[in-house]
Amino acid sequence: MTGLSAEQFDELIKKITEVLEKPWNAGVGRPRELDLPDAVFVTLVYARHNVTEELLGAFMEVDQSQISRVIAKLTPVIEKVTAPFVPTEDDAIEALDGQVALVDGSLAPCWSWAGRRDLWAGKQATTGHNFLVIADLLGRIRYVSDPLPGKNHDMTLVKEETATRILSVAGDVIADKGFQGSGYITPFKKPKGGELTWLQHDFNNQLSSLRAAVERAVAHIKNWKILHTDYRRPIETWEATFRASIGLYFFSISEGFA
Repeated sequence: MTGLSAEQFDELIKKITEVLEKPWNAGVGRPRELDLPDAVFVTLVYARHNVTEELLGAFMEVDQSQISRVIAKLTPVIEKVTAPFVPTEDDAIEALDGQVALVDGSLAPCWSWAGRRDLWAGKQATTGHNFLVIADLLGRIRYVSDPLPGKNHDMTLVKEETATRILSVAGDVIADKGFQGSGYITPFKKPKGGELTWLQHDFNNQLSSLRAAVERAVAHIKNWKILHTDYRRPIETWEATFRASIGLYFFSISEGFA
């Protein structure tokens, strides 16, 4: 349910305990309704499955408000302790130097908050945040960009300084039609009123086969359903949730666990 093995779950609790400013149950004042393992469990299940706080509360036999406070408290902590597992710009440059890079943009949907018209993504016809994933030919994710409001096109993401520096060292960059005009290798578009040649069809098919690796990689990230289905918590909590979820993904695939 948490997306982690038992060993990983225990290690995460250990890391969280080490960075908490105060013990989870200090022994003074009103005791918390959930102990730390249960609180971490709740926060992970919320990120993994994006279930409602009411349902989590019923499952854990506590009030919904307690679930909300736990998630608000622990999400930034999880973001912090999993950050070392997330590939940096330098990691990506080292891994992709002279290699073929695969690029894909993705939308993490959210509620349509009043006053946030910048979240509307016309291509997907919904609200959310766009982010960029860069992988190698084996589908190993080498970089995940910071999210931008949905109005930002994939081309905006790929032109960000960090993405530009990473992709500049790659031998070749393969992307989808949304990146046409970037100078990267993209499929042929069907001409208006015309048809693609059989050579163009064949080229597109081969490119699609190569790009499947990054599409699968994005799907694996979105197994953390908080990035795949509407985000319901306050908008100001979004970025911490995004980074915590990305951190949890890389933590879950990190070496050193059986």
